[in-house]
Amino acid sequence: MTRTAEKTRYLRKKGLFRSCGISILLILSACGSASRPITPTTPEHERSSLEISDHPVLPAVLVDHLGNKVRVESIERIVPLDGSVAEIVFALGLGANIVATDLSATWPPEAADLPQIGYQRALSPEPIAAFSPTVLIGTDIAGPPQTLKDLRELGYPVVIVPNEPHSGGPSKKIRAVARALGVEERGDLLASDLDEQITAATKNPIPELRPLVAAIYVRGEGTQLVLGRNSSINWVIRAAGGQSLADILEIDDYTPITAETLLVANPDAIIIPAAGLESVGGIPGLLEIGGLAETTAGRNQSVYSYEDQLLLGNGPRTGLLLKSLTSELEKLAEGS
Repeated sequence: MTRTAEKTRYLRKKGLFRSCGISILLILSACGSASRPITPTTPEHERSSLEISDHPVLPAVLVDHLGNKVRVESIERIVPLDGSVAEIVFALGLGANIVATDLSATWPPEAADLPQIGYQRALSPEPIAAFSPTVLIGTDIAGPPQTLKDLRELGYPVVIVPNEPHSGGPSKKIRAVARALGVEERGDLLASDLDEQITAATKNPIPELRPLVAAIYVRGEGTQLVLGRNSSINWVIRAAGGQSLADILEIDDYTPITAETLLVANPDAIIIPAAGLESVGGIPGLLEIGGLAETTAGRNQSVYSYEDQLLLGNGPRTGLLLKSLTSELEKLAEGS
């Protein structure tokens, strides 16, 4: 039995392995066949707090990503300040301890069904304090800073974990969340399994064979942006065997789309969050955005749409995302 198989067996035994599928709409070249959506499922045995032998070790005393020393005495009432953090908590078998999430928490379905505290970038202390949390966990996206300061002054443990845009980022975040919750062994197992998935799916093709991929973020007609090098999807594009438009144009942050830029760059494929694609009326509406219809991606309708949290979360399902995108970019390169 391989090391991966052994760990997967252990994770399943402990109830820590989630058979996460990818909720995905893949629309390939107009000349190709339509891809079938991969629908995620949530096994029944993972829908409640898991019975495990390795109980949380508390208090957990740590220095978080911002350099703050934090002491976590209880994990009975967890409030994740970020959708990917909520997903990690569920993957660690502690989903039943979550009492509220922010608006970005869309997976697993149980997380989306919980009461909400607002949006991670625009939080207020009062709605959060109303849930009497015993620990708050977010990434450096969480804010504004004054809200986090107010929550600390109210006596709530606030832990900020890293969310780094590289191949080791997802596992580092998993381990940080697990440490804050006193379940480091679970975190190590989950993170190691994810690292192996990422390594197995990573491609390094000949540079000239790499399709040029534009990752864009849209919300109706008002928000139309190219995702920069600091976004979590950028490293995934490279690992999947593509060239990232953000790398070519040296874009670090979210940048407005311009027709001239897109026409000159001429991407071979477009990646977009599913909710964003829906907000503009699907592929036809997307191709009306400045210059997209005239690019190679637009002419061939090479558009890859993934569930938002999967695409942008840098979380436990990143290995599945990378595997899927690697396969699709290989097909695209072979057909060019």
